[in-house]
Amino acid sequence: MHTRTVSPWIILISLIMLFSPAPSPAGINGGEALYNTLAAQAGSPGPKAMFTRINEAGRALDWTSATPVTFEGNLRIIRPKPDGEKRPAVYLLRKVSGEIFILALPGDPADLAPESSSAYAGLDSLFKSKLRFEVLLTKGTIDGVSHTFAQLMSKPEPLLLDRLFKISIILMLFFVMVGMGMTLTIGDFTLLFKHPKGIIVGEILQFGIMPLLAVALGYLMGFHTSYPFIFVGMVLITAIPGGVTSNLMTYYAKGDLALSISLTSFSTVLSIFFTPLLLALYCANMPDIVIPVKVVIQTIMILVIIPLVLGMAFRKKWPRAADRATPFFSALGIVALLVLIGAGFIGNLSLFSDTARYGLKFYSTIFTVTMAGMLLGIVCAKLAGINNYQCRAISLETGLRNSALAMTIALLIQDSMGDFYSSMFVTSGLFGLIMYLAGIIAIFLYPHILPLEKEDAQEKVKESVIR
Repeated sequence: MHTRTVSPWIILISLIMLFSPAPSPAGINGGEALYNTLAAQAGSPGPKAMFTRINEAGRALDWTSATPVTFEGNLRIIRPKPDGEKRPAVYLLRKVSGEIFILALPGDPADLAPESSSAYAGLDSLFKSKLRFEVLLTKGTIDGVSHTFAQLMSKPEPLLLDRLFKISIILMLFFVMVGMGMTLTIGDFTLLFKHPKGIIVGEILQFGIMPLLAVALGYLMGFHTSYPFIFVGMVLITAIPGGVTSNLMTYYAKGDLALSISLTSFSTVLSIFFTPLLLALYCANMPDIVIPVKVVIQTIMILVIIPLVLGMAFRKKWPRAADRATPFFSALGIVALLVLIGAGFIGNLSLFSDTARYGLKFYSTIFTVTMAGMLLGIVCAKLAGINNYQCRAISLETGLRNSALAMTIALLIQDSMGDFYSSMFVTSGLFGLIMYLAGIIAIFLYPHILPLEKEDAQEKVKESVIR
């Protein structure tokens, strides 16, 4: 296997990012309550009268004394499930700070058509992007409760930086997976038949034990009911394959790098099946949570499997060029992860004012997931009779994941799932930072709890000679 030599300074930078204080954002109002009420009613089999009342109230308002406001935020669309009657959707505007406005819709549905000259033209296609809104704001009452309504003054404009961010994420992940493919050959997958125990134990831990651990902690901490999208984010990050980070940490931990890269490769291929399956399995019984399995499969296929195959094909045809390109792609994998996490957190700083959601319990739970995962990797591997050299690799592969892939999936599905506060993205991003800290702790502990025997050292020498 080819070692991925990346400077340890990258790890230090990630830790500085983790513990640097964030600016104090604006407070978040109670708009989520309205959002959750509508989302629950939309998914229930009962009547959807509130949707009609909200839209009727918006059209009946007097806008002559409304206040003009310009702000950046997102469009949220809540559509009631069909129940035999055609009911209008409710459109909400969410400021970056978290404040919610009900969008008053025009009386003529044709104004929402893409070819319309109205400010509302093509509105249904804009929910995926962060937008700049120019609106009029006024107060209205629904069932005796006061709400703020908005009317569009001009067509919302997608923010260029937001679009570039999403495009950059997709491209970076695609090329990182191409780079991973360049380190692999078909022969690397034969390790399953030469040394099956390590591979089998590792994959059972990755796709069997770790998701169960996330579910158990999610229930224990109450996230499954209080903050369900944090729960889904925990399941997502533990149902994702390993990545470059686990290979890097295994290299510095003096573990079995060949086994680590093979486990990453196997889990990456298996993720096309296990990731959507585990998400659907563990989140199916949660109210108002519908996993877009098709989108998850398509994302993994396009951004993981296809580039991995392209990288392997490139290596087969041009092996020397692949060897020269490997250090670049290895560094790109780490840098892409840090850029993705940094840009994602900077773009969502307002979320962290919600300390009830993203407080000590949240941070400690994510840290527990990765540390407990590595500990379980050691225990299960030792019970299976695996030597310490391979135990180090299995432990790191169990606790550390491809958080860049998890963040990308979370970003692509959050709007269709109604993830109001981007909790899946935040959970994946925080895991991506904390796993570096956990990995460094493990590296310092391994010489004491997993000392290498003479036979292990000989295996390491053999590996370096072969590769």
